[in-house]
Amino acid sequence: MKAAVFHEYNKDPTKVVKIEDVDMPKLKPDEVMIKVDSAAYNYNDLWAIWGEPVKTPLPHISGSDAAGTIVEMGNDVTKLKVGDRVVSHSNMSCRVCNMCTSGKEYDCSDRTIWGFQTGPLWGGFAQYTHLPEVNIAKIPDNVSFDDAAAISMVGMTAWHMLVDRAKIKPGQTVLIMGGTSGVGMVGIQIAKLYNCTIIATAGNKEKMDKCLEIGADHVVNHREDDWHKKVREITKKQGVDVIFEHIGKAAFPQEVGLLKTGGTLVATGATTGYDSTIDLRYLFFKGTNLLGSTQGTKANLEDIIYWTSKGKIKPVIHTILPFSNMVQGHTMMAQAEQIGKIITTPQKV
Repeated sequence: MKAAVFHEYNKDPTKVVKIEDVDMPKLKPDEVMIKVDSAAYNYNDLWAIWGEPVKTPLPHISGSDAAGTIVEMGNDVTKLKVGDRVVSHSNMSCRVCNMCTSGKEYDCSDRTIWGFQTGPLWGGFAQYTHLPEVNIAKIPDNVSFDDAAAISMVGMTAWHMLVDRAKIKPGQTVLIMGGTSGVGMVGIQIAKLYNCTIIATAGNKEKMDKCLEIGADHVVNHREDDWHKKVREITKKQGVDVIFEHIGKAAFPQEVGLLKTGGTLVATGATTGYDSTIDLRYLFFKGTNLLGSTQGTKANLEDIIYWTSKGKIKPVIHTILPFSNMVQGHTMMAQAEQIGKIITTPQKV
């Protein structure tokens, strides 16, 4: 089969990622084989190629979001069948520890992200891949493979942040930082599903307009020094109930100051840096909730697929690349050129 493989780390994906012939995977008894029709890019694909912040197994196949059809099953698989349309659940955990059996598989000490930390040669950028049955979610006929791949990781992550962790409620004011990021665009739509007032941030006019198009009520440019003052003006100095955060150092202190008394900030990343500061008076005088969040459960994935099938959550796809030119997607992502997810189609070499 064909797969996108790299054998060494490099800051320039075009120098190391090549389409190669590799052996078909061999199934374990609890696994299924998937013919991959669509695979979506995530920033962890770049981390894998760079070898930073962690070293990934080499040779490596990246890709944590894969959608397609089951073509073969291990002997212990009971809930799926050949021909099922499915999408990957990339959060791989032990399933037997206290965290996993408490429904907190995202906090499993043995957790790995499939297609990023797995391998050698085990990810979604291949014509065929394999996953345990517990890491597979079915997709209905009215959800395309492209949409399923585009929504799976970012949708699951955003749902877990807002619904499970922040516990958003109708009528709240929600600030979505980085509204045209993968998670940000789903976050806007989830908050709209919950009938919240949504303030989004973005870095230029095109991205700001996109935030409004997909459901934001207000938008500000987070590259402007006074962006947080504009948010406060929008709320008539009342502040916001929930902040959806993944920006990090450049915005974190101002974000905390925007929360209402008893408000919640839920964070899943820090793209501008980790070493931030806050005024601790906001924490104890205002009863502020600062929450971390990472990935989500298979149930979160199934929730986001359900609402996608109902047309309430709509994946935003920037471009679909043929597999022969899939490395272009890594370059686009590194340069932040796109608004929406980048997809490649491994069956179309």
